Amino acid sequence: MRVDFTKMHGLGNDFVVIDQRARENVHMDRALAAALADRNTGIGCDQVILLEPSEAADFRMRIFNADGGEVEACGNASRAIALFHGSAARIETGGGMLEVTPEGGGAAVAMGRPRFGWEDIPLDYAMDTSEMPLSWDGLERPFAVNVGNPHAVFFVPAIEDVELGSLGPTIERDPVFPEGVNVGVASVASRDRISLRVWERGAGLTRACGTGACAAVVAAVERGLTDRIVTVALPGGELVISYDEDGQITMRGPASESFRGSFDPADYGAA
Repeated sequence: MRVDFTKMHGLGNDFVVIDQRARENVHMDRALAAALADRNTGIGCDQVILLEPSEAADFRMRIFNADGGEVEACGNASRAIALFHGSAARIETGGGMLEVTPEGGGAAVAMGRPRFGWEDIPLDYAMDTSEMPLSWDGLERPFAVNVGNPHAVFFVPAIEDVELGSLGPTIERDPVFPEGVNVGVASVASRDRISLRVWERGAGLTRACGTGACAAVVAAVERGLTDRIVTVALPGGELVISYDEDGQITMRGPASESFRGSFDPADYGAA
């Protein structure tokens, strides 16, 4: 049995999308997701996205990182799925409900409200999440926030000076983050613009991270560094993040389809 897929990306953060809303085509597990994501022997992607029926929303979106682990949310994937679906939709995710609206070659995504409690991140023990009293090789006092998935945001003078490829996995797997964490380094250019790089939990360095951009803007606003509408410059391009007075986050940015194809799960050892 061959399974159809659509390859998509948001600012270079790329996805293999499998639509199972009408019927189940494949049983996705950690091994198969990792095999599909492998850029040498699989299709290649940062995340595998599974669309399924939902009783609570228009449909459900499940997200598997490149290491095969299932995670709660992915902002760039949400924009891609809005484009894939073709109309406004309410989407159930492990990180909560999202509302997406396609617009101008991309989408607006209502991401919900951030959570700041140490148990919401979660952390291994109680501490101030707005300025964690911790450091890793010069990166210090991050802002921790859950925007559907957990993020630790560090503000630095220049993001390119941070060895995120080596520090990212160290921080991601630190015992203080029992479920792991996404690691962002951000520099504030002005009241309405920041630059950002992200080490994604289970995926590594990616060209863009939508939830990472949301987390960075929330952190910047809460620390008084920026206004509430901010353009976030990532290696793959720009997103516009709004964080309103009521605590609602909205993300706007592009998404694209790359190509379509099919695969046989048996080629990857799946039953």
